[in-house]
Amino acid sequence: MLESSIVDDQERELLDYIIRTVPAEDLYGLTEDDILYVLDVMDDYLIMKGLATENEADGDIEYTEGYVDETEQLQYVLEQAKADKVPVTSVQVQLIQDAEYQYGVENGFYSEEDEA
Repeated sequence: MLESSIVDDQERELLDYIIRTVPAEDLYGLTEDDILYVLDVMDDYLIMKGLATENEADGDIEYTEGYVDETEQLQYVLEQAKADKVPVTSVQVQLIQDAEYQYGVENGFYSEEDEA
């Protein structure tokens, strides 16, 4: 499990963005580590689908362009969370996915057309 104290600046910014934009009642019961877990498993899904690679030396993720099936990614995250006993609901994962996407749009990582 990731520890929120060892995230880099960009991860911290994304985590803070998610906490600010997703209503507190929808994040109820989740810790920062749980949110980071969801983001990490979302990346694992992208790596598995060939849409990202992880640099073995520093652990940085490099993303490639391509279609992300958000429903399939959601199911993957839920299956992994269940196996790892991370208490996250499908609504919470979906809201984290949406917030991560919006953060990416606002910071120029994605364009609005990427959703189409």
